[in-house]
Amino acid sequence: MKVVLCGPPHSGKSCLREGLKQAIMAIHRGGKAPYPYFITGCPDGEGSWYIQTVRNNPDLAARLKREYKAKFTLAFAEKIAFDVKNASLPLTLIDVGGRIDGKNKIIMEHATHGVILAGDLGKVGEWERFCGELNLKVIAIVHSDYEGKFDAIECESPILRGSVHYLERGEDVSQRPMVQVLARVLVGLSNGG
Repeated sequence: MKVVLCGPPHSGKSCLREGLKQAIMAIHRGGKAPYPYFITGCPDGEGSWYIQTVRNNPDLAARLKREYKAKFTLAFAEKIAFDVKNASLPLTLIDVGGRIDGKNKIIMEHATHGVILAGDLGKVGEWERFCGELNLKVIAIVHSDYEGKFDAIECESPILRGSVHYLERGEDVSQRPMVQVLARVLVGLSNGG
């Protein structure tokens, strides 16, 4: 199962990725989930290391992000697409940039599922169409409610819908209700459920 975390820019996809990583790893340590493999498919300098570094040393994180940030080139997209295509673990999550374009298409076309995270709900439809064009089964549509005070789970099936609040770098979001439910959905699907 290869799941793309996608949606408009500045929705908190990298923060969600880190929260999911921690939530799925907790299930994995309990012996009930495959090891989750994460691919950073956007050259914004926020790899898996970034959130932890922000928590421990924000100045270092900012400096390293500036150094690691690169242009979103065709060569970069092709390299990430190769990684996605050849990922063989039962649960792979791919964090892509916030644009509907040819480069993200190259990366996403080797995935199987999509999770759409959007701060602007008006943008969800275009991401649903993009996922549909790539034959990705959308399994969750999550509103990133930055000003919110709590998460809301509207429904879990057939598509998980609801909101997650205050996705902010450096915050541990792994225990948020939406992150926990999404982690369980991903684990369940990767286990054949």
